[in-house]
This record gives sequence, structure tokens and C-alpha cells, in this order.
Amino acid sequence: MTTQTPPPEGHTQHDDAVAKVAEEGIDGLARETEGLSQGQLVRKRFMHNTAAVIAVVVLLFVVLLAITSIGFGPIPGWWKWGFIEQPPLVDGGRPTLRFTGLGEHPFGQDNLGRDLFAMTMRGTQMTLLVMTIIGILTGIIGTVIGAVSGYYRGMLEAFLMRVTDVIIIIPLLVLAAVLGRTAMTYVGPGIWRVVALGVLIGLFAWTALARLVRAEILSLREREFVDAARLAGARDRRIIFKHILPNSVGVITVNLTLLLAAAVLLETALSYLNLGVQAPDWSLGRLISANQQAFTTRPWLFWFPGLFIILICLSINFIGDGLRDAFDPRQKKFNPKKATEASGHMLDETDGYSVVDAGAHQKDLPRDIARSGADDEGTAPGPQKPV
Repeated sequence: MTTQTPPPEGHTQHDDAVAKVAEEGIDGLARETEGLSQGQLVRKRFMHNTAAVIAVVVLLFVVLLAITSIGFGPIPGWWKWGFIEQPPLVDGGRPTLRFTGLGEHPFGQDNLGRDLFAMTMRGTQMTLLVMTIIGILTGIIGTVIGAVSGYYRGMLEAFLMRVTDVIIIIPLLVLAAVLGRTAMTYVGPGIWRVVALGVLIGLFAWTALARLVRAEILSLREREFVDAARLAGARDRRIIFKHILPNSVGVITVNLTLLLAAAVLLETALSYLNLGVQAPDWSLGRLISANQQAFTTRPWLFWFPGLFIILICLSINFIGDGLRDAFDPRQKKFNPKKATEASGHMLDETDGYSVVDAGAHQKDLPRDIARSGADDEGTAPGPQKPV
């Protein structure tokens, strides 16, 4: 008769279930990632993050709406009003947006009759343009300075980090205000002033990213694959850009997305202080600043620009969280449904162990061991009889 070995003293069925869930989780992870490249793994983990996927959809919708509605450069727009046109006021400038359609002016009109939808789309375009320029410059400068200082160390690292410390102690808002005033002074009005504003801010907003990249490079430069590349005769530039930086792309991507959200808020603050985007262009912050006197009488002039600021910032933050979880394999989410099913399956298996099986197993033990065991209260065993 085949019997099952009883569990050790103090071992419960719950412990068996937990152990099996952990074992199946590791095996399941191995099965899920078998034969997939690093990019495929990151994409798969990112697609499993529902909030991040929704954020990508919302951000793409905002970008496409802003570009296609009023047009941008050679791209024509489908909306009939421009952001500088002044049509007659309709219903006191109230929004005409309904469930049945957009109406004549879906977001309403300002006191001059200008269409707020067109102005909001133009403001979204300028805000996204400044954000993109800041993100590109910050990503390039911060990554290069952090990688070079972390890899070479020595005097070069000391010089680069001291420059970083000097810039980082200056409040970014104050520095951006000075740079915004400089852009207004030396660059004429129009889109080039917006570009100049983004470039000037991007040249000084890389400090936090550089320190993070440097810390990551300091840990990666001591790894075995870097030593192998050196022994193979690879140059320092190839080691940095072909071996080390690809392994730190998670840190760079996540922090860069969070920096983009901060750039949107920074541009909004500058435009609100009249130090950012200037007339005849609009930004979301300038729309709020220009209509602040009408907050109590026509609040819709604040609702829609503020709504687009919130949508852009929240979307970028959720995308950053999704990328952080995707690049870090330790961020695998706990699935309560699988855990419950595995626990129930384990408990069903342990139900087969009964008192009868325990008695049968005891018969297989030597009789002197069975007779000499201590009782549950820990008392001394009774007298033994010879076998």
C-alpha cells in the first residue's frame, strides 16, 4: 500500500499552498518570458499596465486633436475658426458643446469673440512644442554628462559634477524666468520665440537627470560585461554608448518622462507670469493668465485650458509609472485570482492526507520509535519494551 509522508511538525496546509503559489509564480514567469527579447519583455509588461495604456491613448488623442483641428505648419486644420479670428459673440460667449455636437463655439468665446477651442488647441501645440524641445535637450545633455562623469571619474567627474552643483542650487523657476525674459528680448515674436524659450530652458534643466545617470553608470561600470568589452579591445566610447547606456535606458526613460510633465508645469507657470509664450501665440498658461479677471463671471475660460494641462501631465506621469514597471522585472504584479486558484488546488491535494494514512504510516515505523515518542505535553516517554 502506497502511503503519503506526513508533513513535519508545525507545518500546515497553508504553508504548502503558499510554497506552491511561489513555485508556480516563478515557473509561470519563466514560461511567459521564454524566447522573448528585452524589447518584447518591456512592451509586454507595459501593455499589461492598464493605466499606462489608457494614458498613451489619451496623450495621442490630445496631440492629434491639437494638430489636426487648427493645423500646424503645412498640415491643414478641419476647424473653421482660427486662434486670432474675432467672430461675433454667440449667446454671450458661453460654450456650445453638447452631447449632440460641438456647436459653433464648443469651448466658448472670450470678451473679444475669439474662439476658445482654437486658442486652446494653439496653446496645447505651443506647450507640447516647448515640452518636446526641453525633453530632447535635457535627455541628450544629461545622459552624456552623467555617463562621461560616471565612467571616467577623476578630475573630469569632479569638474562636471561641480558645474552641475552650481546650476542645481539655482531655483529652476527663477532661472527659467530670466531665460524667458532673454528670449523675449533677443528673439522676435512668433514661433521662434517659443523655440528659443524651450532651448534656453533645456540647456539648464538637465542637472537632475545627469546625477541619476551618473549613479547608474557607477554601478554598471564594474560589471563583468564591461570588463569583457575592455579585454576584447573595445574603445571607451563604444563601451559607454553600446554596452553601458543600453542597460540604463530604464532609468533614463522613466526620469525623462517625469521631467516632461515638470516642463509642462514650468512653461505654464512662466506663461502665467507673462515670461513665457507671448502674443500673438498662445499657451495653456497664457490662456489662464489672460482670462484670470473673468474667473467669477465666465469660468469656462479656465475650465478647458486647465483640463488640457491636467490631461497632459497625468498622462505623462502614468506613462512614466508604466515604463518603470516595465523596465524593472521585480515589479511583476501579484495576481490574486491565480493565487486563489493555486491555493485551492493545493488544499484539494492535501485533503487526501487523513488519519487513516497517518496510522498506516505509523505501522511502517520501527515499533521502538513509535513507543518511545514524547506526548503532546512534552512529558517523558514511558518504559520501553524489547522488540
